Amino acid sequence: MNKKGKLLIIDDNKSVLKSLQLFLKHHFKELVTCNNPNQIPGLMLQNEFDVILLDMNFSAGVNSGNEGLYWLKEIRKRSEHTVVVLFTAYGDVNVAVNSMKHGATDFILKPWDNKKLLATLVSGVELYRTRVELDESKQQRKLLENDLKQIVTKMIGESDAIRNVRKMIDKVAQTDANVLILGENGTGKEIVAREIHNKSKRQDKIFMSVDMGSLSESIFESELFGHIKGAFTDAKENRKGRFQAATGGSLFLDEIGNLSSTMQSKLLSVLQNRKVTPLGSNKEDNVDIRLISATNANLIDLVDEGLFREDLLYRINTVVIEMPPLRDRGKDILLLADYYLKKFVQKYGKQLMVLNEEVKALLLSYTWPGNIRELSHCMERAVILNDKKVLELNDFQLDNKSNTNSIGDKAISLEEAEKILIESSMRRNKGNISHVARELNIGRQTLYRKIEKYNLL
Repeated sequence: MNKKGKLLIIDDNKSVLKSLQLFLKHHFKELVTCNNPNQIPGLMLQNEFDVILLDMNFSAGVNSGNEGLYWLKEIRKRSEHTVVVLFTAYGDVNVAVNSMKHGATDFILKPWDNKKLLATLVSGVELYRTRVELDESKQQRKLLENDLKQIVTKMIGESDAIRNVRKMIDKVAQTDANVLILGENGTGKEIVAREIHNKSKRQDKIFMSVDMGSLSESIFESELFGHIKGAFTDAKENRKGRFQAATGGSLFLDEIGNLSSTMQSKLLSVLQNRKVTPLGSNKEDNVDIRLISATNANLIDLVDEGLFREDLLYRINTVVIEMPPLRDRGKDILLLADYYLKKFVQKYGKQLMVLNEEVKALLLSYTWPGNIRELSHCMERAVILNDKKVLELNDFQLDNKSNTNSIGDKAISLEEAEKILIESSMRRNKGNISHVARELNIGRQTLYRKIEKYNLL
């Protein structure tokens, strides 16, 4: 017999509990009995029950059913999925019927009929599963809707650098190997991740994207691993985390280099065991995801500086794909510019626009510190502010002088030059130390010492 469901029976009559246990233990996967309703909160904290069979009266000489109604409400507060079946004597039928307005699903009369009791409880288990699946579907749909709101483009380009990226994608896509995508901000790392998913055997399942850089330690576990109702002040319902929601599909962890050591440890544990424990629960959920990570940080340097766990790095970088900066992609710049021009012309209802030759030359010579993201914004701004068919130099605000590390012909010391380079990089990267360290190809601790030395804070 394929036994299913976890059942809790609460009745103050130990003989009733014994009889029910002997009969029902052959039909359910797990069976817990209890003769004291005050134990309900503790039992529900430790277990997730499919069905609870609840007696209506517990105190001697009391048959109002108020005790059962009280505990019914307490159960509903703690679990919106658990099915509650009331256990009542003939005289309590009206009370039992009224209790169904407060969330009870059915009631069983004492003395009970074994066949009807079993049928009611088995139906309760199926109802519980349906409730859980509907809730999971709703949560997954909500996450997907949020994900689809993000702007996603396709991989455009014919440069050797992009051809090599495509070859790597084709090689790794059909495997379940963990992939680490490296590259500067705005180079299109998420596009690579989506391409890997779309060419994989998981392509019909969910692609879930998580910006790790936006997660604080206080919400990290809840967001990634989920939580149960009551786990913290605002936890008003059970919520699946990104790992559970992405099961069967691909999970993309962007900016993974920004995680604190505590967050790294928790993530490593899940990746090793392929199990997550929702916040506030002691029940583990199995997860089956294809992991794709991305960062603009130099993780090797972070490992050397003790800022990133070496064992986590080895766990996520089975295959490494490097996304080239836009400045190294040659005429791909013009292909991308044309793509974004057409996209924004359509979006804003403008006439078809083209670039004149001077603009094309400017775009090819510009260093694009913000990469594809900057190019997209540049094209969007030009479309919004213009109504003419041919766009010219004065329609764009690009200044290559502000994007060079050139110090000029002035005679200065090596220390003065180093200070200028660091100041310039900090301005470009808006004070982001990880980005500055990567750009200057030095370790973060070394950079901190130089910032202090030159009083640049």
